[in-house]
Amino acid sequence: MLSSHPRLTAIDTFRGLTILEVVGHHATGMGLRNATVGSTTHDLLLILNRTLHFAVPAFVFLSVVVLTRSLLKGFDPKRYFWRRLTRGGWPYLLWSVLYALWYVWTGQRAAETLTDPARWRDWLLYGKASYHLYFLLVALEVYLVLPLLLPLARRRPSITLALLGGLAAQLGAYFLNREVLQLPFPASTALWYVLPISLGLAVGAQLETFPDWWHRRRRVLLPLLALGYAAYLPVAVAYVRGTPVIPVVYSGLSWIYTALVALALLGLAYRLERGQPARAFKRVIATLGTVSLPIYLLHPALLQALERWRAPDGVSWNLLGTVALYALIAVLLPALLGRLLLGKRLGLLLFGR
Repeated sequence: MLSSHPRLTAIDTFRGLTILEVVGHHATGMGLRNATVGSTTHDLLLILNRTLHFAVPAFVFLSVVVLTRSLLKGFDPKRYFWRRLTRGGWPYLLWSVLYALWYVWTGQRAAETLTDPARWRDWLLYGKASYHLYFLLVALEVYLVLPLLLPLARRRPSITLALLGGLAAQLGAYFLNREVLQLPFPASTALWYVLPISLGLAVGAQLETFPDWWHRRRRVLLPLLALGYAAYLPVAVAYVRGTPVIPVVYSGLSWIYTALVALALLGLAYRLERGQPARAFKRVIATLGTVSLPIYLLHPALLQALERWRAPDGVSWNLLGTVALYALIAVLLPALLGRLLLGKRLGLLLFGR
């Protein structure tokens, strides 16, 4: 089955690594709901959960990388917007409806919510039909903005400057929202992802030279990532525990950490692509990347169904083992379905591809 797919690339590997992070993040969240607060198990799950909290910025970064590279080869507005509508808009609308029905069917929401226009407004305008669907909404906004940034992409901006300038612009967007816009759910808008958009634009404009850039810069960026993580993690843990934190500090550290993780993941993906000893591992991860959208869309329902069937319980290794098993199921079943439907009409209907 694997050999029938076109050659796997570093982009597929990046998607595979990131989709594993998504499922791991949500699975550890499930574990946290069932672990004893204050226990070693709860603390470990909390650290893992906050560490694995970079999926949306990473996916935004990669989307911009891929689309920038494609648009620089030729921009046909009709074709571009039609593909974005069918590959992004349709799945977002379909799965918003399906998850609205799922939450009512499983008793997590009252049936009356389905006839409440205010609820549908929030579900569709802010990606709130399910907790994970806001990424698809952000992606749609990025699709609209990206053609406007093509003149900048054609100038091949420096990746280093994009990192520094993007961070400054991101802080400016934060204060713009806080003082003027006051959006109810800013993380459901492209405004919250100025930094990964800036980075993705610069990387996508010169993707062929990125491996060399990363090779030269990694001795600086990896220590910065370690320092950023060391600063970010205590604040993120405190935030989840309900301890007061300074919002701009938490957001700023999160942006720095997730941006550096995105660059490191792409650097790792290229290294795995070149490395012979890791061929089998890379092939598995990259193959998951080819079906990352089905996994992304389906895994929350699977995790919820498994938790309702038998919630993780016990202490220490029993609970952690159950969480790991459920995460594995939530990856493999959608991956198999995605591979079976790849290129089929039902696959196009459900996933837009």
